[in-house]
Amino acid sequence: MAHFPQLLISFARPRPLALFAVLAAAALPQVADARAGGYDGIWNVTFATTRGNCTSGYSVPFTVTGTRVSSAGGGRVSGRVNRSGAVAVQVSVGASHASGGGRLAGVNGAGSWKGIISGDQCSGTWQATRT
Repeated sequence: MAHFPQLLISFARPRPLALFAVLAAAALPQVADARAGGYDGIWNVTFATTRGNCTSGYSVPFTVTGTRVSSAGGGRVSGRVNRSGAVAVQVSVGASHASGGGRLAGVNGAGSWKGIISGDQCSGTWQATRT
């Protein structure tokens, strides 16, 4: 019986390292799940032209689902976003096509693009807001 209270005390006082490991393991799947879908939704993307003779200020809605970027209306859109928010996208509407990259963070995003729009080579920047 003299050993029973000592054994009970050992189990009652968790070791700090073991406790940390259990808490970290429990938190990891939730953090990964939150990041994987952390950019989901419809993003309104506004384009500005900085080089070339292309119209500036037009907006296109994109949809993000998991790591996939696609069109939310108008044109063909394909691309990827990773866990840190880095995004790469290709857009085509008729004979016009462009590619771009940048970063999403929270409900905003920004980056650059380049392409051929109505026969003109152009490039510029983009800003995005999640709706």
